[in-house]
Amino acid sequence: MKVAITGSTGLVGHALVETLKRHQIQVVRLVRGETHSADDVSWDPASGKLDAAKLKGIDAVVNLAGDNIASGRWTLEKKQRIFNSRLQATKLLMETLAQLEQPPATVISASAIGYYGCRGDERLTESSANGDGFLAMVCREWEQAALHSPLAQAGSRVILSRFGIILSPQGGALAKMLPPFQMGAGGILGNGKQYMSWIALPDVASVLHHLLVTPGVAGAVNVVAPNPVRNSEFTRALGEVLGRPTLFPVPAFGAKLLFGQMADELLLASTNVSAEKLLASGYEFRFASIQPALQHLLRA
Repeated sequence: MKVAITGSTGLVGHALVETLKRHQIQVVRLVRGETHSADDVSWDPASGKLDAAKLKGIDAVVNLAGDNIASGRWTLEKKQRIFNSRLQATKLLMETLAQLEQPPATVISASAIGYYGCRGDERLTESSANGDGFLAMVCREWEQAALHSPLAQAGSRVILSRFGIILSPQGGALAKMLPPFQMGAGGILGNGKQYMSWIALPDVASVLHHLLVTPGVAGAVNVVAPNPVRNSEFTRALGEVLGRPTLFPVPAFGAKLLFGQMADELLLASTNVSAEKLLASGYEFRFASIQPALQHLLRA
């Protein structure tokens, strides 16, 4: 198998490249700017630059491109970058691949559980309705760009990987939480009752490989561990793994003051997301529960 990957230098992309190579799968990386390997292909979504001829022979594509939603406050300019980076990359990729005489059989296009919005304790499956808010709107348009693309119309299998909170000390939410928790200054966010649908980074890469080689799976797939936890449970588990107290809560108003709209939609939102479709496809999680996952990730 020959797989093209966008966003290969990001947290998920880097882990996926390593996983695919271990399975003897050839990886072609789509990179912005200068290429450094014969397996790299230069592209520029903003200007619509991508040479279809260089993608000849691709069997599958994993599209992970998009501006980091958790870096900086959500100003109007930042929100426009988040939206444009995802839509431009997806549309360019899908339209270009559809031009090939033999388009790739499988496309995995990233999305997120932000699709559902804040839903309290409601158990959310892939058939649950689109929610409210900026992230829900971005995910909806992002998914539609893949589902209704020329590539999908050409018969390619399209999978929408709705990522939960990806846990890794190398980046993302956990990396940002570690410093205060390691100093004993960690605590719950808001009232601590909000559900966190999480997944460990090693499982993310393995799930994507599983989806690539499991032909019966299509459409939206929740890429989350089977046991979501409330923020209070996550806080307690992280404190226990680190051997630190967790006595310093961050009230909701404080989070909103620091992070604005991002606090409401990322830090305080409650999403209780089911992994049943992934489990039914035959995937076996390495880390299904939060404490063992954190112990492995932090080597405690």
